[in-house]
Amino acid sequence: MLKRLHLTASLLALLCIATFFVSTLLVESMGTPYAITLLKQLIVSPGLWVLIPAMAVAGASGMGLSQARQGHLIASKKKRMPFIAANGLLVLVPCAIVLNRWASAGNFDTGFYLVQIIELIAGATNLTLMGLNVRDGLRLSGRLQRPLPQGR
Repeated sequence: MLKRLHLTASLLALLCIATFFVSTLLVESMGTPYAITLLKQLIVSPGLWVLIPAMAVAGASGMGLSQARQGHLIASKKKRMPFIAANGLLVLVPCAIVLNRWASAGNFDTGFYLVQIIELIAGATNLTLMGLNVRDGLRLSGRLQRPLPQGR
């Protein structure tokens, strides 16, 4: 049961961040100010109301699952998680809230786009780290085999 909860929460969090990231790239490149404003509002609510609990459940269930296991894959996942959480709570969430406020006020100035760039870099970083955790989780579960070493 805990494994399924962890898998579900982890994939939900990953899909949220991926959706926010891709949607932002699309709307910033092709959207109107209204579309940008609407997206920023949707990312904050309901988006963060889905993402934050999913991240918390993924982290807590992952810690629970890892208590009975050891190894370099577990160690790698444990090293990534604090950075993923800090990046999410200290960079992504504040950026989303600020961008939502500025977009709602029609402030699409240099500051808006600087914060947008910071948010995209932080989002890409979390997507990469979370993707590595998914890969390692699949290896731990036996659903993904490690590549065979290449002979020299």
